[in-house]
Amino acid sequence: MSPFIAEFIGTMLLILLGDGVVANVLLKDTKGNNSGWLVITTAWGLAVFVGVVVAGPYSGAHLNPAVTLTLALTGKFAWAMVPAYVLAQLLGAAAGAVLVWLMYFDHFRRTKNPDHVLAVFCTGPAVRNYISNTTSEVIGSFVLLFTIMYISGAEVTPTKVPIGLGSVGALPVALLVWVIGLSLGGTTGYAINPARDLGPRLIHSLLPLKGKGTSDWGYAWIPVVGPLAGGALAAGLYLLLQ
Repeated sequence: MSPFIAEFIGTMLLILLGDGVVANVLLKDTKGNNSGWLVITTAWGLAVFVGVVVAGPYSGAHLNPAVTLTLALTGKFAWAMVPAYVLAQLLGAAAGAVLVWLMYFDHFRRTKNPDHVLAVFCTGPAVRNYISNTTSEVIGSFVLLFTIMYISGAEVTPTKVPIGLGSVGALPVALLVWVIGLSLGGTTGYAINPARDLGPRLIHSLLPLKGKGTSDWGYAWIPVVGPLAGGALAAGLYLLLQ
């Protein structure tokens, strides 16, 4: 499997399972309807586990443009490979969102609340304040990326597999994403991943969902800029402390 395909499939599985749990909790007449935040955060952590297990041996399992940027900024990943990884992540996220739509097709049709439909695909703030919303995404992403740098260790040894979440280990990353969701996710829904939000939001705007409402493009820059800024800060502090 090529690194591009691995990033595509790994991110697709991440979104299929991650957005899938949101659909199960929020959409009408599902078995998991109204099962709550703990279910969502737990499944998102396990979704990361699945994506990392599949993609790790082939691409390093970045699954997130903020991870790719942070590793490039710290010299652990080649800049020349960044565009291909980010493109694969965005396409994989979009594909995963389409699969969620197909999986929950009947339940989307029964759900009349457009906010619940949108929430399946992308994040949104509990309280809309662009400054504090951006700050929340920066802080959550900083915790993710800064911790990952220390789990993976300061030294990079030659390997045929590019460094990424796969070199950290699937279980530690899953637990890290889980605790970020439980502790820091209540403000914006913790995108902490530009591809996770942007790809599915685009699919939401394109799908023929009856009464779906707006895709909230006015907010869409925050789950992109916030994680990238958080990753850049994590990279800067990591390099400063070496």
